[in-house]
Amino acid sequence: MSFILSLLIDTLLKVWHTLLGNWPYLLISAVVAALVSVYMDQDRASAFLQRNRRAGVVAATAAAVGTPLCSCGTMAVILGMMAGLMPWGPIVAFLVSSPLTSPQELIYSAGLFGWPFALTFFGASIVLGLGGGLMASVIESRGWFANQARFVKECCASATKRVRCKVGPWLVLIETYHAGRRLLLLFLVFAFVGYFLNGLIPAHWVSTLFGSGKVYSIPLAATLALPFYVNTEASLPLVRALLEAGMSQGAALAFLITGAGTSFGAMAGALTVARWRVVGLVVATLWVGAISFGFAFNMLLGTGMV
Repeated sequence: MSFILSLLIDTLLKVWHTLLGNWPYLLISAVVAALVSVYMDQDRASAFLQRNRRAGVVAATAAAVGTPLCSCGTMAVILGMMAGLMPWGPIVAFLVSSPLTSPQELIYSAGLFGWPFALTFFGASIVLGLGGGLMASVIESRGWFANQARFVKECCASATKRVRCKVGPWLVLIETYHAGRRLLLLFLVFAFVGYFLNGLIPAHWVSTLFGSGKVYSIPLAATLALPFYVNTEASLPLVRALLEAGMSQGAALAFLITGAGTSFGAMAGALTVARWRVVGLVVATLWVGAISFGFAFNMLLGTGMV
């Protein structure tokens, strides 16, 4: 009993110290999320893509990383792209990049892991979106994506008819409150879970499985993300705790990239609009890309370049 009590106290103290060091980033993330949500929603993202059809994969990737869409919002944009008869290249680019990051998640991850990690994560989202989109274009040109679309109704009732409040400072404040409350709750819960597990699991287990110098650590982290990832807001503080237990930053990066793009919400959404060949390309792009970026980031850390 004394061990559990001591562990709980130690865990709460670590969560408190982590919150003290990261609350400015949480606040800025909530404000950015509110601003982007109010001024750049799924309708504007769809309109941007329709205006820039010729840019194709590049425009889709830019829209994906610049908008904080939920899974349903992402699918609404995808359905709009399909209704506009866009090829698979831009659609796959959006499916790959959209779940990975957004402006507020860039700031959130910078607070937890530092700017080199956050910018690498953000850059990986762009590179993988472009790469996946280009591969999809090549595959489609060979006829391998024939009959891969699923024709379904909008996933949200609001995808075709949206009731919008008048945009103004009051709406931004309301959105900031809701985003901040959700972000803070997930941060506290999953930071607690991470630090609590650190106290229960011997530290050498984490370093043995995911530590630097282990050739299997990054592929293992990328693979385990497939079934165990929750969502970005929850997983970032959890992975932060694992880093303190001995997980390498490359393994953390691989876990976050694969997990974000293959979470239950992302995959369920993808399977509502596309069949297995397209979804398989999305998963393969994320898994291979996560491992590649994980190894590359660890190498850069080893050379002192970041």
